[in-house]
Amino acid sequence: MSDTPPRRKVTYKTLLKKMEKGEPITQLAAYDYRTAVVADRMGMDILCVSDTGGMILFGHQSTVSVSFDEVMMMSQAIDRGSQYGLRMVDMPYWSFHVSKEQAVENAGRFVHEANAEVMKCEGNRHHVPAIEAIVNAGIPVQGHIGITPMRMPQLGGFIAQGKTAARAQELVDDAKAMYDAGCFSILCEVTTSEVAEYLAETLPVPVISLGAGNCADGVHIISSDLFHLWEEHVPKHSRIYTDLIPIMEDVITRYMNDVKTRNYPGPENTINMPEDELRKFAKAMKWERKLEELG
Repeated sequence: MSDTPPRRKVTYKTLLKKMEKGEPITQLAAYDYRTAVVADRMGMDILCVSDTGGMILFGHQSTVSVSFDEVMMMSQAIDRGSQYGLRMVDMPYWSFHVSKEQAVENAGRFVHEANAEVMKCEGNRHHVPAIEAIVNAGIPVQGHIGITPMRMPQLGGFIAQGKTAARAQELVDDAKAMYDAGCFSILCEVTTSEVAEYLAETLPVPVISLGAGNCADGVHIISSDLFHLWEEHVPKHSRIYTDLIPIMEDVITRYMNDVKTRNYPGPENTINMPEDELRKFAKAMKWERKLEELG
């Protein structure tokens, strides 16, 4: 009998305790049922339904074109596949930008229709009114600063943020504004490590690094990056733990060869009629070749 205590549901208090003890928080961008099942079973703290899933699953070339309905579909899959990890939804492009009312309504839909527990909103201090409205409606939010894919044209591309003192100060101001708006956590995406380190030392909420070094309270990674499922580009900050592409190519090639040589399906994969029933069937169908074969 195992002495390991049963896992408890992860809540914001769980994350705070980890932060206070110096235990790193693990956050994974997930968007399919099976990944959620396995990650949850292995003890992942936060399962974030990332809009990057629209690129991996549906072929979008950026997160900007991923639709609300597609993120909703992924969110519902993650809900079905998880029991313990904190379920977070990365609110997609233009789902909280128009008005406070739009922001609250869409966040509420994720809670109501996908059983989401917290939202993630990327942006800066200018998005604070919408974020604050979501928090005031009773839905926790993780603020997301640094490289924010929704603002690529404005940022000038996927360029690390916070390399100058002035830009680092702007990022700190963004994070503090989000904290003041009630964010329970801050995610730093591809900021300099020093920005994330400073925020982790000064903010009383967990700071999560996504390509922002290892001095924060936790780390976020995109599940497809772990397995190299987005071949088009491997970000500097990602680490491929297992390259599934060669494995997939090998399996698909072997399957195709087995079909072409009629090695699959084999006898062990095939269901046959009992001989007496086959004989009756062949007679009823006047299937002469089969009757001759049966003798």
